[in-house]
Amino acid sequence: MRVVGIGARRGVSAQEVLAAVDAVGGPVDLVATLDRRAAEPGLRDAVALRGWTLSAHAATELDGVSTPTTSARVRAAVGTESVAEAAALVGGGELVVPRTVHGRVTVAVVLR
Repeated sequence: MRVVGIGARRGVSAQEVLAAVDAVGGPVDLVATLDRRAAEPGLRDAVALRGWTLSAHAATELDGVSTPTTSARVRAAVGTESVAEAAALVGGGELVVPRTVHGRVTVAVVLR
């Protein structure tokens, strides 16, 4: 299973999300993100357009996941040091694409 973790700024568009996911290539079996970002219309629209499954996780859950990349700025903003990598890794697996920033969207990919 290929899981794409997504972190995004508020107000991100579906086109921005799709461009970021397309940039890392490969199929998508599951999209995982922070619960408060899962409500973003742009992210929800991107998921719906592609028929992906969306998994949302609380900051406290993501904060317990060990990731190679952390950010104090992200922790101050959302309560966890990692969103994209942690969301992708929350169910286990191997990080095959570490956090990659594409404008207002950050993606990471895990194989389970």
